[in-house]
Amino acid sequence: MKLNTEIIKDEEQLDEMISRPGAKVIEMFSRIDGDLIFLGVSGKTGPYLARMAKRACDEAGISKRIIGVARFETPGQKESIEKHGIESIAGNLLDRDFLTSLPTVKNVFFLAGMKFGAVDNLPLTWAVNSYLPAMVAGHYRDSRIVAFSTGCVYPLVRTDSGGSKESDPPVAIGEYAQSCLGRERMFEYVSNKYKTPVTLIRLNYSVEMRYGVLVDIASKVMTGQPVDLAMGYFNVIWQGDMNDFVLRSLEFAQSPARILNITGPETLSVRDVANEFGRLSGNKPVFINNEAETALLSNSSEALRLFGQPGVHPSTIIRWIYEWLKSGKRLLGKPTHFEVRDGKY
Repeated sequence: MKLNTEIIKDEEQLDEMISRPGAKVIEMFSRIDGDLIFLGVSGKTGPYLARMAKRACDEAGISKRIIGVARFETPGQKESIEKHGIESIAGNLLDRDFLTSLPTVKNVFFLAGMKFGAVDNLPLTWAVNSYLPAMVAGHYRDSRIVAFSTGCVYPLVRTDSGGSKESDPPVAIGEYAQSCLGRERMFEYVSNKYKTPVTLIRLNYSVEMRYGVLVDIASKVMTGQPVDLAMGYFNVIWQGDMNDFVLRSLEFAQSPARILNITGPETLSVRDVANEFGRLSGNKPVFINNEAETALLSNSSEALRLFGQPGVHPSTIIRWIYEWLKSGKRLLGKPTHFEVRDGKY
């Protein structure tokens, strides 16, 4: 999904770009059967993922029921997805009666999860990340399921290794990552028992103008805050490309469950990225600590084989983010804590 490199002027343009379906997404929806439901639709990813699916169906000239489920705690969230033609159902997915009342459609995207603040409420973290997936997998055992997981289930690996592959055994550091591995195991259990087709998405990390690792680094450089080099390397993928890959992963759901690393092919250096933001802004980065020999890195070669290269290169995203921050546009105000090495989020 190739995009031009013009400056992103406002959130309306940004939202349109990250929900714009590519030709292959449109083609998939022209022939895939069944309606869609997005569980946990109100987070950072859900609204744009569901909107891309709706736009792809419209451009393919087909009619599908597209449903978004969430608590919709932020004012305007529910109305925002509805104006784009997505049905909304409000409720708490941890309420078993509510969950079992949801329509049993053919295609399920599971986006619910708890990361930030996990260490302060571990019982809720495990409930959202492991108990809820068990209930969802059971309710939708006759559907196709794409479930978001995280690259945090992998161990730290050498920075010159190319990143962890799907075949590498997970070594989840900290209870957040352990609970996410529990999420995967629940979907795998149901997939094995009922032959439910499942794709598990190990994402690491998606970025756009308002949130993400690149925004965290840029914000520190442009405000004179120190940039921590302890987690010295990372992977990213433009959120529009991530949405494209995740929707298309529906066709690759299988039993036993299939695992896919979703990220960009580059291993980026925190130091190099900070220096580039310093060059653009005229602010000399302040660094603390030194790069360790290991980092949390994922190898996305299998996803790239299936879906092709991302349409937006990190160098373009860096320039977009710099222009966005320079003009004082809105951020989500949710640091990624990518520099954490002990798994405590």
